[in-house]
Amino acid sequence: MKKVRTRFAPSPTGYMHIGNLRTALFEYLIAKHEDGDFILRIEDTDQERYVEGAVEIIYDTMKEVGLHHDEGPDIGGDFGPYVQSERLPMYKEYADQLVDLGGAHYCFCGEEEIEKQRKEAESLGISFKYDDPCKHVSVEEARERIAKGEKYVVRQTIRHDGETYFDDEVYGRIEVDNSILDESVLLKSDGYPTYNFANIVDDHQMGITHVVRGNEYLSSTPKYNLIYQSFGWDIPTYVHVPPVMKDEQHKLSKRNGDASFQDLVKKGYLPEAILNYIALLGWSPETEQEIYTLDELIKVFDIKRISKSPAIFDIDKLTWMNGMYLRAMSTETFCELAKPYIEESVHRPVDIMAVARILQPRCDILTSIPESLDFIDELPEYDNAMYIHKKMKTTYEIAYKALQAAQSALSELNDWSSEENLHELLLSLPKQMEMKNGQILWPVRTAITGKQFTPGGAIEIAHILGKEETLKRIAKGIEKLEAELA
Repeated sequence: MKKVRTRFAPSPTGYMHIGNLRTALFEYLIAKHEDGDFILRIEDTDQERYVEGAVEIIYDTMKEVGLHHDEGPDIGGDFGPYVQSERLPMYKEYADQLVDLGGAHYCFCGEEEIEKQRKEAESLGISFKYDDPCKHVSVEEARERIAKGEKYVVRQTIRHDGETYFDDEVYGRIEVDNSILDESVLLKSDGYPTYNFANIVDDHQMGITHVVRGNEYLSSTPKYNLIYQSFGWDIPTYVHVPPVMKDEQHKLSKRNGDASFQDLVKKGYLPEAILNYIALLGWSPETEQEIYTLDELIKVFDIKRISKSPAIFDIDKLTWMNGMYLRAMSTETFCELAKPYIEESVHRPVDIMAVARILQPRCDILTSIPESLDFIDELPEYDNAMYIHKKMKTTYEIAYKALQAAQSALSELNDWSSEENLHELLLSLPKQMEMKNGQILWPVRTAITGKQFTPGGAIEIAHILGKEETLKRIAKGIEKLEAELA
């Protein structure tokens, strides 16, 4: 049995689109599940869309998510070069060979001829398919014209009788009448191959056994297979995947400004959480498990469980999953990740680890940290109505009584360095005063944060703020409630 070899072949056109990253992941999982090879190839034949620095973005993204390739432009291999623009002479050789085999022809038509046929098709209300008069020019005559310097392209030749079929791992058997297949350009006049030709030659040359790509290529695959057959090459196993959608009508697309992998990382999502989430876009495991390491995905991944239906990118689901990853970390690891975001919001001296400890159980994305800590530097203005909590059964009178008791007790506490001391002291008050815990802690937290929702409770936050700041804020709370009760 042939060793499984897959390839991820992105174009260097900007940031890594989520759909592209999912394709890379599926290619990687298919290869590694079978102990095969995963190859990285850069498809840069579309020079007009080339973006400076995009190749480095591809390398960096693959490293960040742990999809390490076995062969590629940066590490070499036995089937290089792994950049299409470095393989140009080979494409011309194969194009000429395909002409000799009858699978292609030289075309000398200008845009005017093509445009004329396009307009005729529009006027008749039929779909445009170029009928190239040059396919009737003999190879000998065509090569004489080329030798004289005439500009040309190489265009595929398709016999329009019969049909072509192929078996796809996701969509099953696909059959297409050859009469509807258009004869696409394979080699452009500048010597660059089109995607339609270069990927076939490269996949054959590199021994690729499985090709994963979007289902928009289903209609082109019969044309690719005719080229494989002309050369007498083995046809790879096809895995066409459904698109990733932003909603039921629209595809997720970087051209429309939808989030790329880099955008999501900037927004505070972890690379490993993003990878885990996109693995479940259009693929489902046999169990209800949702959180997977990359090694676990390699073990359980099965092509047969890829769906035919489009997958909708749900940012809320990704946020939930990201939170699961953050909470599963050690406190030390989380603290290292959270530290830049804590320092963005908190400028007074605080115990960063203590702040990280209160954040971790409630943090879903790292970029939400500064906003959740905005009360630490300065107490925000707040409405006294926040002291009222139906569940805790607090009133202005109860809140006032609680703050006075807390102020008195906390003033007497000398060792503020221990959170346990604060815990013991504040939780002794409800027993002494025959009140519920929440009737003491809710007013204290309101007074020292000015917010309804905070990471951490009254005890942890008082410990972070320190004695002087905590007592100062409680005193202000008492003052506000006195004015309310007057």
